[in-house]
Amino acid sequence: MMSHPLGSSPAVRRTPLDAEERVRAEAGFVPLVAQQLAENGRFRVSADSAELVEVFQGVARKVGELLGRPVVSYSNGRYMVITFAQDSPLG
Repeated sequence: MMSHPLGSSPAVRRTPLDAEERVRAEAGFVPLVAQQLAENGRFRVSADSAELVEVFQGVARKVGELLGRPVVSYSNGRYMVITFAQDSPLG
């Protein structure tokens, strides 16, 4: 058993998703995100790693295709927000 200084926790080690896990993760989140966008106009999720941001960017693309509407995603390093794109001011 490893000991840690009082008040500290061991660092979390994440195992990267393999290609199949990434495909399954995106497929699993698409219906949830689509439902949240349809009901609330946005979806927010904790995405504090580059890998999670990439997964949810893929989800955003697929949701846009599914709903037939432009969808955008943005991240601040802690959270990712997926929402409908604003109409073009030129349109």
